[in-house]
Amino acid sequence: MTRLVARLVRAFREREKLTQKELGVLIGYSAAAISALETCAQPPSDEMLVQLEAVIGGGMGLFEEARELVRVETFPPHFQDFFELEQEALTLSLFETRVIYGIFQTEDYARALFAGGYPVLSEHRIQELIDGRMARKALFDRDPVALIEYIVDEGALLRGIGSKAIMRDQYRYLVELAQRRNVTLQVVPLDCGFSGEHAGTSGGMCFVESPRHERLLYMEQQDESMLISDPAKVSLYSQRYAKIRAQALAPRESLGHIKRLAGDER
Repeated sequence: MTRLVARLVRAFREREKLTQKELGVLIGYSAAAISALETCAQPPSDEMLVQLEAVIGGGMGLFEEARELVRVETFPPHFQDFFELEQEALTLSLFETRVIYGIFQTEDYARALFAGGYPVLSEHRIQELIDGRMARKALFDRDPVALIEYIVDEGALLRGIGSKAIMRDQYRYLVELAQRRNVTLQVVPLDCGFSGEHAGTSGGMCFVESPRHERLLYMEQQDESMLISDPAKVSLYSQRYAKIRAQALAPRESLGHIKRLAGDER
């Protein structure tokens, strides 16, 4: 898609008899940025595609259509196939043990995660990943609305990412999302069992109900992913998820617990 956009930009620019510098001036970018786009040295940003549509798109909507397709290419390879499933889901049932799940993250929390990972990423790549993660939040306001159930292990809440200020803002953002009518948030406390054991110690999972009412299971581990459609396996993991949910705090208790972590309630 990036290569196709590059060819379209060059063709449309030449149609308008514009130099790279002239086009750059019109859309607020340098001639070097336009050159990098046309040679595929640098994929277009979302904002650049918006400006290209307005200036040389000719009302055809090609650059507007390209925005989501180009955005998908910025996601890590193991996540690209799942992105569309997530955005089209009728329901999402999530359990996470290590960090806050992507669509529930603040921008600062996501930045700290990406900047602290390995291999070391460039600032440009970090911003690409952040932009992609923030774009996924459209799911919260989509029409028809998606029903989202999120169970988070308390260990993920207590793992300090970035700074105390970032974590405080992250807790408050979770509280904000948890009060939406289409979102249910529950916390599995560290002391949920006799010694803190619970059914979810094997790791996180994400169940998706597709528009065709198929129930799929998506899991990630060490930058690898797995999408399971086999009904027997999905059923087994669904039973495990139900057990985790039973061991979690109720939504009201969970909300109060996160408020206390944020320092907003005693």
